[in-house]
Amino acid sequence: MTKRRPAILVLEDGRTFPGEAYGSVGETFGEAVFNTGMTGYQETLTDPSYHRQVVVQTAPHIGNTGVNGEDDESGRIWVAGYVVRDPARIGSNWRATGSLEDRLATEGVVGISGVDTRALTRHLRERGAMRVGISSVDNDPQSLLARVRQAPQMVGADLSAEVSTAEPYVVEALGEHRFTVAALDLGIKRNVPRRLATRGVTTHVLPASSSIEQLLATGADAIFLSPGPGDPATADGPVALAREALRRQVPLFGICFGSQILGRALGFGTYKLGYGHRGINQPVLDRSTGKVEVTSHNHGFAVRVPGAGSGAVVPDQVIDTDFGGVRVSHVCLNDNVVEGLRAVDVPAFTVQYHPEAAAGPHDADYLFDRFAELIEGRAPDRQTSEGRALSKGRSNA
Repeated sequence: MTKRRPAILVLEDGRTFPGEAYGSVGETFGEAVFNTGMTGYQETLTDPSYHRQVVVQTAPHIGNTGVNGEDDESGRIWVAGYVVRDPARIGSNWRATGSLEDRLATEGVVGISGVDTRALTRHLRERGAMRVGISSVDNDPQSLLARVRQAPQMVGADLSAEVSTAEPYVVEALGEHRFTVAALDLGIKRNVPRRLATRGVTTHVLPASSSIEQLLATGADAIFLSPGPGDPATADGPVALAREALRRQVPLFGICFGSQILGRALGFGTYKLGYGHRGINQPVLDRSTGKVEVTSHNHGFAVRVPGAGSGAVVPDQVIDTDFGGVRVSHVCLNDNVVEGLRAVDVPAFTVQYHPEAAAGPHDADYLFDRFAELIEGRAPDRQTSEGRALSKGRSNA
């Protein structure tokens, strides 16, 4: 077996982990985060929400099933770097078209293997997510540390425009067309319009810089605010768009980053979690049904509502906002983080986790049905061009 090139990983607090080059040889910087999923590494790598993050896989064996041309959540790998313990020597799966390491190398993704990812994860849980560097060209920890501390932080990072589509595109409904949704692409995953398509929804995906007029010009019955990377406190444009949609009472559904955008539009603040939620085994309580769902997460920020402190139980009451009452609809049972909001007086709701998760549990897939039901409650006068014109006239009155 060919000996791998030495590599090092250095955190911004100086903690250093030795290893071997995995993927592309070079140097990279980003925010160190860990993902607890035991499957779905291809979906993780191609998720735009991981832009500028170095992902640590807690599962020890990565690459066992190779890679294929069907499971990507976008057109490229977005992670800034990749950290694994024991990479598979051979990828074996009937759908595989290549190896994970070859894919990483082809796309220039610098990684490191042979790392004690358990120790690294425990360190990040205790100290919090932080900046990190990986290098297989400079093995001097102090030299690399100096560059790590010069790298930009995630707080204050406005990244959605960097991952958004450059041009609008359409994903057609499967079977009978029922509704049209305009999706603001802040870092959308391919499985979102696919899940909507199975419910008869045609999705128009538009760039993050789009205006509400451009979204509604698609004939949209509703607006979807997508997941994405970065600090939601920087996304003033999407927040203003969401507030205008709320004012016009256009049905809204937001996921993850989109949930935080809608939370800000309703008047709530956002904050950075210590080390975030990333994995496919997070327990969330749906307060409307009393059921606990096992869910897929990928977020480092959260919505702050009145009466909910660090680790405190989130009040189950109606909160007054500029757009009427709002309830916290979903709560993470690990740490009481707000995981969903439901407006009482306008047609809008959010979840901070991922019901569209391709790899992982499908407990929350019903939320796309809720979105369709929300649209259905508003849609009858929008089913014809005449109805849409009347609706827009009321909105502008």
